[in-house]
Amino acid sequence: MSGSTLSSYPAQYWHALDDGRIQCDLCPRDCKLHDQQRGACFVRQRQGEGIVLTTYGRSSGFCVDPIEKKPLNHFYPGSSVLSFGTAGCNLACKFCQNWDISKSRDMDRLMDQASPEQIADAAVRGGCRSVAFTYNDPVIFAEYAMDVADACHERGIKTVAVTAGYIHEQARRDFFAKMDAANVDLKAFTEDFYFKLTGSHLQPVLDTLVYLRHETKVWVELTTLLIPGHNDSDQELTALSQWVARELGPDVPLHFSGFHPDHKMPDVPATPKHTLVRARQIARDQGLRHVYTGNVHHAEGDASHCPQCDSQLIERDWYQIKRYRLTPEGTCPDCGTALAGHFAEQAGHFGARRIPVFLGGGKKSASLEGRPQGDGLG
Repeated sequence: MSGSTLSSYPAQYWHALDDGRIQCDLCPRDCKLHDQQRGACFVRQRQGEGIVLTTYGRSSGFCVDPIEKKPLNHFYPGSSVLSFGTAGCNLACKFCQNWDISKSRDMDRLMDQASPEQIADAAVRGGCRSVAFTYNDPVIFAEYAMDVADACHERGIKTVAVTAGYIHEQARRDFFAKMDAANVDLKAFTEDFYFKLTGSHLQPVLDTLVYLRHETKVWVELTTLLIPGHNDSDQELTALSQWVARELGPDVPLHFSGFHPDHKMPDVPATPKHTLVRARQIARDQGLRHVYTGNVHHAEGDASHCPQCDSQLIERDWYQIKRYRLTPEGTCPDCGTALAGHFAEQAGHFGARRIPVFLGGGKKSASLEGRPQGDGLG
């Protein structure tokens, strides 16, 4: 870990202010810090005349998941991904589904430790095609994620960011230069929602999406968690879908997932299946070709279709690949149209397992052969 301690790893993206404070330049929050003060994300702290990342090399846990759980449906379907997160977040979503991790102020939750090289080696040993930075937003532990990405690429392992995309321009360029794929949360399509329910703003997220789509080679998929009465109206779903089709293109996959009551919104009802099905139809009516439904059993909303002849190319049952009809070139066998994304000659067969992994550097120690657990949100 470059000789730095876990509690004092030098962070990038900051500058000194004339009033003696230091401003963090990682994300649009622009936290201005006195000595020993932490940013809104909790994990970036001023120490002396600089800012440090306090979670470098520490994780809230590792699991081997199906890639579809991120969710990524067009990035090596059926493959396994070594997933991990740390603690903290630079958003304040009242509906957070992983709030016990993202809102944690207890560093004892970071029970496992691993260097970038150990993580990459674990992915190789576990037969994982990729490593995902997930559970909490990897933007806030960018230096650690980027070092892990370098170690993974040296071993032929791909990297995946599951993120809200709330990041400043320079950090955005550096961070996503290390990523092969990203699922970005487009949480809603109104500034009012972002400001009141996430404590952030919509435009920086849209800027990230446009940047990723048009200035990088990162494979991008989007996820919108539909919350009844807050971001699920026909009008908003139409506007969101039109923007994606116009600014990102019709081949960018969009996942609508279901909310369940949690964190600071326990009284909001769970998203009914028909809302997700309706959202999918609205998005398809606006020209989006690959629209999926998540957190519900909906065979049509799990399947991938040819954008030209609409033949079913990938049949899924939750995270299980049931049928895979792509040619070795990644095209439709019926009409020859290419399916947008990254595909192997054959689908992976990891299935719906979830295998906890302990790398041996923290409070627990185990081999990669963990006991499969039940499925859940990434």
